[in-house]
Amino acid sequence: MERKIEKYFASWKKSSGRMPLMVVGARQVGKTYSILSFGNSNYNNVVYFNFESNPELQGIFQRDLNPVRIVQELSVLAGKTITPENTLLFFDEIQACEQALTSLKYFNEKANEYHIIAAGSLLGVAVNRNQYSYPVGKVEKINMYPLDFEEFLWALDQKSGCRLIAEHFDTNIEFSLHSKFIDLFNHYLTIGGMPQVVKEFIEKRDFNFVVALQKNINDAYVADMAKYATPDETTRIMAAFNTIPAQLAKENRKFQYKLIKTGARAHEFETALDWLQASGVANKCVKITEGKFPLQLYTENAAFKIYLSDNGLLCSKYGIAPHFLISGNRIIDNIKGALTENFVMNSLISNQFQPYYWESQGKAEVDFVVQMNDGKVIPIEVKSSENVRSKSLKQFINKYKPAYSVRVSTKNFGFENGIKSIPLYAFHCLTTDYNL
Repeated sequence: MERKIEKYFASWKKSSGRMPLMVVGARQVGKTYSILSFGNSNYNNVVYFNFESNPELQGIFQRDLNPVRIVQELSVLAGKTITPENTLLFFDEIQACEQALTSLKYFNEKANEYHIIAAGSLLGVAVNRNQYSYPVGKVEKINMYPLDFEEFLWALDQKSGCRLIAEHFDTNIEFSLHSKFIDLFNHYLTIGGMPQVVKEFIEKRDFNFVVALQKNINDAYVADMAKYATPDETTRIMAAFNTIPAQLAKENRKFQYKLIKTGARAHEFETALDWLQASGVANKCVKITEGKFPLQLYTENAAFKIYLSDNGLLCSKYGIAPHFLISGNRIIDNIKGALTENFVMNSLISNQFQPYYWESQGKAEVDFVVQMNDGKVIPIEVKSSENVRSKSLKQFINKYKPAYSVRVSTKNFGFENGIKSIPLYAFHCLTTDYNL
């Protein structure tokens, strides 16, 4: 399954200032598969080590952190010759061994001829909880996410369709295949971007398998919650995780602690929400009070929304039968907006944006506001249907006079009154360096 991150891996391999590469992300997003696929295509051999499943590895890193000795012993353990430039050393689930994480600093300083990629599913949690010595400035780090909609289309053998979508995104001309891709988008909204789930759908075209896999992944996330937390913390993490669907189903999607339990307070659940973010399971969108550059100056951190990192897993937690979404059944109109907004949030995160939302004294709210690489502040209004009227967006435009605005919905491409209309299936085309 082709992933965009593999282009990043190729650039990393060629870089003259290459450091060990750290790939982080939630479980099941495809880190191991993509790294192995890249390694097998670009190196003479790949030597793979998993720190969760192979306890012998711990001993190799406990004696000292001398890269030469470590490579010699890893070579013996793996039964393979490890040579600079021609071998990819892959340390998987590195958060299970603090010494291995720290060793990356010494590989960078003393043995940078070795090509090393490390991956971790709960790395952020482990570093925060156990005070691991993270090799700051000595490793290159990249986040990996579930398949975005474009990667989903690639998996469905729709690369030519992706090229057409990109062309219409640039020209704002209506797309004659609009209905076809809205239908495929509804499939994605249901299936999500977990590679195993997408693969199962492609091979079997049976949503019973899709639903079962999504439930298994959600259950695996719950099981992970006990690994780096006390029993009391685990209870709070699970409670916060389970309340996200209800938080998003409200008309006002601002996170409310009282939905977790009556009388709940921020100090009780801040750590739980931090865990969900650090593990890659959830993403936070903080409120801004002004739509001015730089947005970071106007954050109100106590007000925020929490989104799940995969739409398919959100559908699973809602218990929605897939055919309701795919057929456009109005029985789910009350949560279609939540699913659509969750999709847009994840798309922004995947494209390296830092999304915020804007609220003005409780009278107006714009779903997302982002800052482009050239400093432009752009408001994004999200609609789950073709009804695109929005008083809030107008208020933002009148007050801050943005260079342009974005409206993402089920409507076709267009540009009118300074508002760029982007169909949901084309939203991945909006990048941080986009210039109208």
